[in-house]
Amino acid sequence: MHAQIGKWLEMDRAELDAVYCRADAGSIPRGDTRGTAIVAGSLLARCYARFARLFAWQGKVFDLFPPDYDKGILVNKITPFGLTFIVAKVYRDASWMDGRETIVIDYSKTSFFARYIRDEIREVEPGVYLGKVWWGRTRILDFALSRVD
Repeated sequence: MHAQIGKWLEMDRAELDAVYCRADAGSIPRGDTRGTAIVAGSLLARCYARFARLFAWQGKVFDLFPPDYDKGILVNKITPFGLTFIVAKVYRDASWMDGRETIVIDYSKTSFFARYIRDEIREVEPGVYLGKVWWGRTRILDFALSRVD
């Protein structure tokens, strides 16, 4: 696990929100990323993150469109086998958290099961992203992505 993500697992929601709000959108990830679910403020955050990675969600694979590579699609890697399911559109827009530019992962038109989900990510350091998961307009979870090299 990336050292920065390990630190995030120890933060509460307000601290994670502050990290997110200080970051710029950054570059949209390309290709494979490793995901970490963050249950903010929990003493068992590391256990939850390990459990989620083993049995539920391992990350996302981004496919961006030329010529500017500023939008595209992604698929989530889920199940213990890292199968790719649940497609989303990826683009830049205003964050629901602070109104500043963010990278949006939008499932509303691509997935029946996840149509009420919207993820937002910002690049906190090169190749490391902090994300927010929204169910409708209610924020439900934080997560991290790191580039797989």
